[in-house]
Amino acid sequence: MKPKPKKLWMVLGIVGFILIILAGLTVVNLNFSRQNPGGNDFLVHWVGTRALLLDGISPYSDEAALQIQEMAYGRPARPGEHELRVAYPVYSVAVFFPFALVNDFNLARALWMTLLEAALLLLTYFSIRLVNWKPSLLSLAAFFVFGVLWYHSVRPLINGNAVILVALGLVGGLAALRARNDELAGILFALTTIKPQVVVLVVAWVLVWGVTQRRWRLVSWLVGTQVILIAVGFLLLPNWLLENLREVLRYPGYNPPGTLTAALASWFPSVGRRIGMVISGVLALVLLVEWNYGRSKPYNAFLWTFFLTLTVSQWIGIQTDPGNFIVLLPALALVYATWEARWRNTGKTLTGVNLLILLVGIWWLFISTVSYGDQPQQSALLFLPLPAYLLVTLYWIRWWAVSPPATLYEPIAADDEELF
Repeated sequence: MKPKPKKLWMVLGIVGFILIILAGLTVVNLNFSRQNPGGNDFLVHWVGTRALLLDGISPYSDEAALQIQEMAYGRPARPGEHELRVAYPVYSVAVFFPFALVNDFNLARALWMTLLEAALLLLTYFSIRLVNWKPSLLSLAAFFVFGVLWYHSVRPLINGNAVILVALGLVGGLAALRARNDELAGILFALTTIKPQVVVLVVAWVLVWGVTQRRWRLVSWLVGTQVILIAVGFLLLPNWLLENLREVLRYPGYNPPGTLTAALASWFPSVGRRIGMVISGVLALVLLVEWNYGRSKPYNAFLWTFFLTLTVSQWIGIQTDPGNFIVLLPALALVYATWEARWRNTGKTLTGVNLLILLVGIWWLFISTVSYGDQPQQSALLFLPLPAYLLVTLYWIRWWAVSPPATLYEPIAADDEELF
């Protein structure tokens, strides 16, 4: 059946409007990139991808690292400076390859920023849809503004961190899983492993739940896609796994504190490391208990445990950075959807106040503690607010989210095949 002319013109008009907006954003981003050097997260992988695919040089090599440092610092990195070395799995070049074909770094960075901005909007939208949150127009606008402007969105956007795409992939995987499209869910979860330190625990949780629930298509497509990605990596660079492991192990040596334990040790040299290890141990035990409980439960319990796992991942001893906390945006949506379902108008007020506190408070903490060198350096204090906030609020809503009364909380309990 042929589409009606009016409908076709409407679709073309919408597509044209979107393209104009994206083109305008790219122009703005290009001006920003030229006036504000940086984007080092993107720079590392832009140079690394070009080195591998255009020059035949390992992205993990000293030669590639020197090229990156020359572009970032105008010289080799000095002792104590960030060495700006590639630490992603080699198959991540598939994400950066289209941008690596652009010879002008500023233009490539502008295009990349446009992609990340579009991903941020989609992430915010799908976070709301995922938990079937039905906010008022004011709450909807507030959450979109928050999703785009809070610190944990702006930092990875300016730095060019692919974690925004990882966050979108996680939400897409959860939405596909809820719609019982297990094949797509498995593919999306596997693709998020371009940043394995961010997703290793949640992907493990997906596999545990999938096996227990006998969702074999989910398990097979996730594992199968991961095997294919690893195999493609060997085709691109036969020794990539060992080279990547070497870079992962050396990364904490030149990076600012990347775990809660390391941050505590820098503040309290005598006892900080022990305190951090105790916190990590307690959180690991909590996670094991919740996994054991949630693995045999339906999707609503799985989703709550997924977000708890993602939150705990930031404090359990795995190398990370507050710039990765954008992956926690959907967890906030779950909390606020539950508040509004449970307390209606009071919940809306509570949501608005909390959004304002998080938006202003985290930016205030960054601005009041930032140190300046070649580039602004965030304080390790930023490891604390959001994970602590989510640990408290996720347990606050646990009963309603995990075992919701049908009359109160149908959003997550019901499968929704119209998420996409």
